[in-house]
Amino acid sequence: MTLPIPTASKLTDLLSLKGKVIVITGASNPRGIGLEAARGCAEMGANIAITYHTRSAEAHQNAQALSQEYTTQARAYPLDVCDFAAAKYLVDSVIADFGHIDGFIANAGKAADAGVLDGSIEAWNDIIQTDLNGVFHCAKAVGTHFKERGSGSFVITSSMSGHIANYPQEQTSYNVAKAGCVHLAKSLANEWRGFARVNSVSPGYIDTGLSDFIDAQTKALWISMVPMGREGVTKELKGLYVYLVSDASTYTTGADIVVDGGYTCR
Repeated sequence: MTLPIPTASKLTDLLSLKGKVIVITGASNPRGIGLEAARGCAEMGANIAITYHTRSAEAHQNAQALSQEYTTQARAYPLDVCDFAAAKYLVDSVIADFGHIDGFIANAGKAADAGVLDGSIEAWNDIIQTDLNGVFHCAKAVGTHFKERGSGSFVITSSMSGHIANYPQEQTSYNVAKAGCVHLAKSLANEWRGFARVNSVSPGYIDTGLSDFIDAQTKALWISMVPMGREGVTKELKGLYVYLVSDASTYTTGADIVVDGGYTCR
């Protein structure tokens, strides 16, 4: 089976997501990448399903805000990505509510705060289970639906940390998980070649609030290694997510796109 060439020719039509249903995991953080990806998709006309693990109130507020601002349908769903049954239940619930799923952005994850020697075995397993196995659970849950429909776009939020070892913080488990996400995307792109596209996005240092606990000296060192001289902000990523779930990217699969202010080019 060959994925078709889109019938539209105008870029505005290729980028349009009207009539499409996009799922974004990990979209409860009001400053997070997931919510900004959801916002971008809603701007382009998609109906939106966002997920949360612990921030129920924030996620439902985000869904309500998306619905009101972009006059689209948006709903929030609970999801523990560490549990495949929960991922399957999410997919079934979204299909029951919206009828189908066109795109799935696997964005949920967590950061590590220790290296191998200083961290516990439990902490290592938690990061791998969340950041890598959680993506696998989502892929397996939605992949069957994509295969049945003969179409779909699966996008993984990886990290530049899947390409480099960050300094000075120690976060080996996170780096390993994100490297796994990059190769998972490439492998799935090959496995699903007859019915769906799979790509990954590898952001660099993005101001989402999740690193607010990092001391100013360490952050200054980070910035000194970024050629553009600053952190990124989430709105600088949303266009990429829209591109990858839209018909503008129908010949893009197995790609990992790094958005890091030039960090990894040095």
